[in-house]
Amino acid sequence: MLDIKLLRERPDFVRERLATRHGGDEAKVDEVLSHDEKRRAALAEAEQLKARRNSASKEIGALMGQKKFEEAEARKAEVRAMGDRTAELDRIATEAEAARDALLLMIPNLPHASVALGRDAADNPEIRVHGEKPQFGFQPLNHIELCERLRLVDFARGAKLSGSGFLLYTGWGARLERALIQFLLDLHTQEHGYTEVAPPYIIGEHCMVGVGQFPKFRDQAYAVQEGLDGSTMGKLYLLPTAEAPVANIHREEILPEKQMPVRYVAYSPCFRAEAGAAGLGTRGMIRVHQFDKVELIKIVHPDEGYAELEAMVGNAETVLKRLGLHYRVINLCTGDMGFASAKTYDIEVWAPGQGSYLEVSSCSNCEDYQSRRMNLRFKRESDGHNLLPHLLNGSGTALARLFVALVETHQQADGSIRIPEPLQPYLRADRITA
Repeated sequence: MLDIKLLRERPDFVRERLATRHGGDEAKVDEVLSHDEKRRAALAEAEQLKARRNSASKEIGALMGQKKFEEAEARKAEVRAMGDRTAELDRIATEAEAARDALLLMIPNLPHASVALGRDAADNPEIRVHGEKPQFGFQPLNHIELCERLRLVDFARGAKLSGSGFLLYTGWGARLERALIQFLLDLHTQEHGYTEVAPPYIIGEHCMVGVGQFPKFRDQAYAVQEGLDGSTMGKLYLLPTAEAPVANIHREEILPEKQMPVRYVAYSPCFRAEAGAAGLGTRGMIRVHQFDKVELIKIVHPDEGYAELEAMVGNAETVLKRLGLHYRVINLCTGDMGFASAKTYDIEVWAPGQGSYLEVSSCSNCEDYQSRRMNLRFKRESDGHNLLPHLLNGSGTALARLFVALVETHQQADGSIRIPEPLQPYLRADRITA
């Protein structure tokens, strides 16, 4: 969440940066400050009353010693009244703080000054392009046709098992999916310096709040109930991405500065309840309720946040380069950025069968927005002060869209799919045939 001190000291700046997102969140600033002022006023008055009560209590002792019982009783009545008022002020302060913090949780992060101004994806500047769009001497197929001809994915039976938006990988398709996951994990651990972790796939609500998924996007999550106990519904959730558990690994901890940067990589399935748009994406693999992803997480010193972001983008790009895929990198504009992000790069891979680019990686620096929500700090060695680190997350990369781009790009005239060299040791094959 945003620093309340920033809102107090520079409210106009906060409003201006929020307005660039075009979400209307700048209107919440005054309401937050109103609750904050109410809390501070109540606490200030309560402190004054407590001081007066302490003084009055000493006076009562002196009056009793002087046998001035009537005056002592009158002072006791005043002390009781002050106690009642103090309790009321404490309640007011607590309620105001809760209202303030609930609003703060609903306000997105401020875009970094380097982020392009814009309203939507049409305003996203292209940063760079790698490679050329593949050219075919035959009529290329889309991934649905390829998957059905080569029996890589059984779309009908996947829907039979779980409904639309779920996939059943079969045969070489299942092996290719597994090979991609292994390749991604090995690349990021062996060459890019990440430590592999395997997080739980069911996580507590606090993890979702910590990364900014909740409370705003609660309607997009899959909630879990334990057996028939309805009281447990909503305490645990299927993870929407490994970011949710992995970024929270050190929540409520104070890390030594020398431990940073912390770099984690994790594979997980991802569950998104909002998926399932009509059309080709519903039957195919473009937009699904469950997909696999290898996630990158960094916890870094604030001075290194943006250098580490560029490095993370490079790590994700390496995946696509090694697999021989054409892609572009774009910088999301202020109106298209994610809720918790201060700056985001998307990597979009070209899918010939779709005739379009597909997002396969989104790399973001959330600065101290998430670390403040999860109370994660580090101790600076020079003076022992506790500071908030920058948290970064990125897809390194996401499947099934990577799967789509790969099979569509490397399809051959005879209907087979050529396997890129880096994947061949995992599949023990150089092509997939019918």
